Amino acid sequence: MNQADIYHVGLAERSYDIHLQAGCLENIGAVTRKLFPSAERCMVVSNDIVAPLYLDVVEKSLATAGWKVFKHILPDGEHFKTVDTWSAIMDALMDSRLSRNEPIIALGGGVVGDMTGFAASCYRRGIPFVQVPTTLLAQVDSSVGGKTAVSHPHGKNMIGAFYQPRLVWIDSNVLKTLEPKQLRAGLAEVIKYGAIWDREFFNFIEDKAENLLSLDEAAINKVIVESCRYKAEIVMQDETEQGARALLNLGHTFGHAIEAMTHYTAYLHGEGVAIGMRMAARLSEMRGDAPQGTEAAMVKALIALELPIAPPTFTATEWLDAMGHDKKNIGSRIRYVLLKGIGQGFIAEDVGNDEIVSLIESFKDIT
Repeated sequence: MNQADIYHVGLAERSYDIHLQAGCLENIGAVTRKLFPSAERCMVVSNDIVAPLYLDVVEKSLATAGWKVFKHILPDGEHFKTVDTWSAIMDALMDSRLSRNEPIIALGGGVVGDMTGFAASCYRRGIPFVQVPTTLLAQVDSSVGGKTAVSHPHGKNMIGAFYQPRLVWIDSNVLKTLEPKQLRAGLAEVIKYGAIWDREFFNFIEDKAENLLSLDEAAINKVIVESCRYKAEIVMQDETEQGARALLNLGHTFGHAIEAMTHYTAYLHGEGVAIGMRMAARLSEMRGDAPQGTEAAMVKALIALELPIAPPTFTATEWLDAMGHDKKNIGSRIRYVLLKGIGQGFIAEDVGNDEIVSLIESFKDIT
């Protein structure tokens, strides 16, 4: 087994480690036993895609460490990220009668992690939970930072809580069974970090696109490590997204609108973010915030990663209505993360609706 990379997320009593190591999945039982030495039972929440692949490994590891294991399997897909599905997790927790010191383990991608975390935050007013992310998107983004939620027809992740995990346990080997489309969607979240903070990292991702798409071990481990480092640092500065953490939402205001307008069935989250980053780059140029060529650089990188770049066709009114429900808004103002150039993100609260209308219109003939 390769040497582990460990990052500490320092949040006082809510602190935890991010553990990254190829092949570490089989050790989840031992590490959770050390975290919760007096607990007897736990629950694993997964979905019907991941469970057949990895639940046996996790369950065996937990049983070997002395855990009594309950299981709950969710249907796969963003469109199942609903109050009803969350309620089913709560029913399973009620049936298991887990106590306040007994953990729930999220084994899956971002949907599983978000809903499991939200359930953990609510059951008995809060029980510990552990993130075991199995998609690249979850490993580099959603498993770190404590955002937990379910979606509503009017907007994504509108119902939830900030609730930190006790551990994030990342095994990059599980990516070998990930569908290529899901891998590409995760890379959209990776390139986001370069776009808002680090031009050199942005260039690395584009240069190594072929290696990343083929799951070259050195390249994929580097982007996971660097992404987690960026995410951990910003979460420690701004845990509940009052300021700097909002930068992590580059492309998300547009991307979440795309997901909502297409009923969470046409685009993966990362695909929506990819299109949203292209739109944000164009808007940045149109406003004069970013130099010409910023959008072209973004498009070139997204194409290298085989991600979509063309927004779906909706009216400007439909776009504005969908974005008006975004959870990052302040009052009636829609907040956008824009660019002063690749590697320089900033938060804009002065974007007028007329500018968005012009942006949407600009995509009618040129994509």
